[in-house]
Amino acid sequence: MIRLAFLRHGVTVWNREGRIQGRTDIPLDEEGRERVGRRVLPDGWRDAVLHASPLSRAVETAGLLAAGRPIRTDARLVEMDWGDWEGRRGVDLRADPASGYRDLEEWGWDFRPPGGESPADVRGRLGGWLAERAGEGAPAHLVVTHIGVIRVALALAWGWDFRGPPPLLVKRDRLYAMTLADDGTLRPAGGPDGERLPCR
Repeated sequence: MIRLAFLRHGVTVWNREGRIQGRTDIPLDEEGRERVGRRVLPDGWRDAVLHASPLSRAVETAGLLAAGRPIRTDARLVEMDWGDWEGRRGVDLRADPASGYRDLEEWGWDFRPPGGESPADVRGRLGGWLAERAGEGAPAHLVVTHIGVIRVALALAWGWDFRGPPPLLVKRDRLYAMTLADDGTLRPAGGPDGERLPCR
């Protein structure tokens, strides 16, 4: 059994503007950088193998928390591709009946933005990454990634199918812990609010 925790990257300008980032490589903004820089990893996670999405906002977040340790990046940890909706604001898409936009609770695994990925697509690539971790000897892995990837991991661990309310809300500065069995099965291992990153 492997311990696994997911952490959402720090804040960007597009986050503050309510824009969908997806694969667009938007860096942390200054306030987001300072906020992450005031945090440290909890004691139980400081020796975990660090992984990150290759997008700069995730790599920089991981780097600020890594204390000089190496960070493994993997394209399978990149955010869900939002296709034609990247850069758009969710509030504007929701207000346009012709957009096809749906709230998270109405997605299902196969919901796909125009030209983008579905949660099932993300599940496929994350599943391959999880299978590789299950075969490694390291007892703990910490992943700095994006809300879309974290939602898929939570769905797998909690048995949620992207219909109805999610099992928990993904907040910033929180670790969401799970266990990974040898067969690649995820199970919840933390409370519904995650574990808050302590301040320096």
